[in-house]
Amino acid sequence: MTERGQALPPLLELRQVSKQFFGVTVLKQMSLTVHAGEVVGMVGENGSGKSTTMNLISGILRADGGEMLVDGAAYAPLNAKDAVEAGIGLIHQELNLFANLSIAENLAIRQFPKRWPGLPFIDGAKMRRDATAILAEVGLELDPRTPVNLLPPGERQLVEISKALAQRPRLLIFDEPTTSLTSREAERLFALVDRLRRDGIGMIYVSHILEDVLRLCDKVAVLRDGALVDNAPNAEMDVQRLVRGMLGRPVEELFPARTAPLARHVEALSVNGLTRSGQIRDVGFTVGTGEVVGIAGLMGSGRSETARCLFGLDPVSAGTVNVAGKPVSPLTPANCMSAGMAFLTEDRRGDGLLMSQSIEQNAELAMLADLEGGMLASVPRHKLAAAAAAMAQSMHIRARNFDRQPVQSLSGGNQQKVVLTKWLMRAPRVLLLDEPTRGIDIGARS
Repeated sequence: MTERGQALPPLLELRQVSKQFFGVTVLKQMSLTVHAGEVVGMVGENGSGKSTTMNLISGILRADGGEMLVDGAAYAPLNAKDAVEAGIGLIHQELNLFANLSIAENLAIRQFPKRWPGLPFIDGAKMRRDATAILAEVGLELDPRTPVNLLPPGERQLVEISKALAQRPRLLIFDEPTTSLTSREAERLFALVDRLRRDGIGMIYVSHILEDVLRLCDKVAVLRDGALVDNAPNAEMDVQRLVRGMLGRPVEELFPARTAPLARHVEALSVNGLTRSGQIRDVGFTVGTGEVVGIAGLMGSGRSETARCLFGLDPVSAGTVNVAGKPVSPLTPANCMSAGMAFLTEDRRGDGLLMSQSIEQNAELAMLADLEGGMLASVPRHKLAAAAAAMAQSMHIRARNFDRQPVQSLSGGNQQKVVLTKWLMRAPRVLLLDEPTRGIDIGARS
């Protein structure tokens, strides 16, 4: 309350904000308020307008209509730096880290501590002390001198969160923060959210995990097709109401029951004694045709490392891999693909997609080697393009066109569908899926 007894204005307020891309309205009259010490959940299908809203607030995009206010004053950031100076931090779903720099350097990237005022000498000791303190807030006990490219995806996610905290924001936006975290690391994040709430930090929490949204948030905003369709206190919400708002219809079964029983066990994949020094040791299992085998474990247990070794992306010191009874040797991605294996990577931006290329070009990538017929032979472009477009449509990828629209313009969930489309084009015998529902909404997951 103010001295006159009037309520303080919201920390952040959006009034009828809109945004267009290439003449298409992607955000329609969006209105939202966030108060200090309040956690506002934001849910919606891929492409519903969540990312656009976050990018407008954080200065990455500029609105075409409406207005934004911070503490009741007009707020129109020209870039991300303006947002940071206004006390707004964004924790990106797609990690925004410099892989070749250390953890400490990434955390201090906006303002390196100086050894002497006015002179261009970095105080490395202070930078590392500050980094250690920030990492402790998210439960990471790492040497701040460690290069980011040596960290597994889950630890990189926590470093991304730490980088936002290092700016000491007044408003913090979480964009799918648990996608690479195990349940134990997620619990640490939830405890951090509760502490920030008590400290008066306003937060917007975006997630496809609806149970987490209901657990953490004070109120929830639901978006569909670029419009706010529901906005109510958490106590009035449940999963069914959220799903109806997101999809415009209820989803009776999130995980449809299998309609076909397993056939007699015919071995599709056999792994024996797979070992990579310092990462995995003596891994062995079999997968039958029509069978789904899960690999689970805490962060650092070797889940993603096992998948990468299976597909020949990382060299192994021992072990064998057989597909349909035939050995894959040497164990390289090309040989794995020839044997009928496919691999959907956890890091779709780094390993799965050519971000500046079109949906069609990305969907065709895994097929090109099979179509090579010598220097003078031509690739059957029309036939390949038609097959890629048909597969993309069957995956319900939301896009204006497949042959020209770059993948980087798609939402994270639609990007994931493009990666899967690329591999399904090959009709694989064995499909390796590493965190396949990362960034995927409830409808697409079903």
